Amino acid sequence: MTERKNLYFFYEEKNEALSERMKPVYNMLEQNGFTILNSPQHANAIVSVGGDGTFLQAVRKTGFRDDCLYAGVSISDQTTFYCDFHLDRIEEALEEITTTTFSAKNEMEVRRYPTIHVTVDNGTSFYCLNEFTVRSSIIKTFVMDVFVDDLHFETFRGDGLVVSTPTGSTAYNKSLHGAVVDPMLPCYQVSELASINNNNYRTLGSPFILSGNRTLTLKMVSDGNDYPVMGMDNEALSVKHVEKVVIKLSDKKIKTLKLKNNSFWEKVQRSFL
Repeated sequence: MTERKNLYFFYEEKNEALSERMKPVYNMLEQNGFTILNSPQHANAIVSVGGDGTFLQAVRKTGFRDDCLYAGVSISDQTTFYCDFHLDRIEEALEEITTTTFSAKNEMEVRRYPTIHVTVDNGTSFYCLNEFTVRSSIIKTFVMDVFVDDLHFETFRGDGLVVSTPTGSTAYNKSLHGAVVDPMLPCYQVSELASINNNNYRTLGSPFILSGNRTLTLKMVSDGNDYPVMGMDNEALSVKHVEKVVIKLSDKKIKTLKLKNNSFWEKVQRSFL
């Protein structure tokens, strides 16, 4: 019987050149007794091969599993936040990934990424690893009532809102001048897209961070613009009409493999400073 530690699923960008580069990797694994699965259901290691976008898709397409390990393998020279390994050094990386005991001698550690849970109109629900976005689908001011728990916090008018996880705080959120948040903090952040602030309308006008115990509710104000475009990480959500969105920090965490000397803050320093 194949041991559970030998079951691997690879999620990769679909192109012929990458497929050729991956053949020696698959052969090496199989020669060493590892099984490459065609589906992720029974895998205990899911490896994305591409960039950060591929990693986000790998997590989403495999169901945000919290009972297995994820690892990101980059195929470019660019620095990424979710990919600790590079395809050109895949043999060394796979040797570490396949180690079952993370001892002091090992170069690997397990990082746990927080996620947010989003429910649309008490029906459609999903998780996000980076961020959830809601914005106007037409060239017209978008209006939402924003509730923190049961408190009507503000009425937002503008292009939309971005709700990000701590690890997602370095992505879309940062371009909106949001704070970069330590992923060890159980929280999530709300940032505005082109809010209207004048003598008639007022929003907080700055990003704000909510405790993981808080619930954020967005109620669309029906004024002819209640057909928003919503994004879950790097994928659009196909919903035509929306009345309410409820967002919470989830208990589900994505376990990923990382190098010891490649912490979140080392990545931030390397990427932005």
